[in-house]
Amino acid sequence: MAKSTLRPVVKLRSTAGTGYTYVVTKNRRNDPDRMVLRKYDPVVREHVDFREER
Repeated sequence: MAKSTLRPVVKLRSTAGTGYTYVVTKNRRNDPDRMVLRKYDPVVREHVDFREER
């Protein structure tokens, strides 16, 4: 099955400066701007903001 350009794969990088990343897909219609999610960073052992990296 072909990959859709409507749901691109994006990399979320930790704002704590640890270099930890998550790889997720996003819906461009619902989230046209850069995504910011609050997720767990195991390096610092707490929840921090993860910002979309291009």
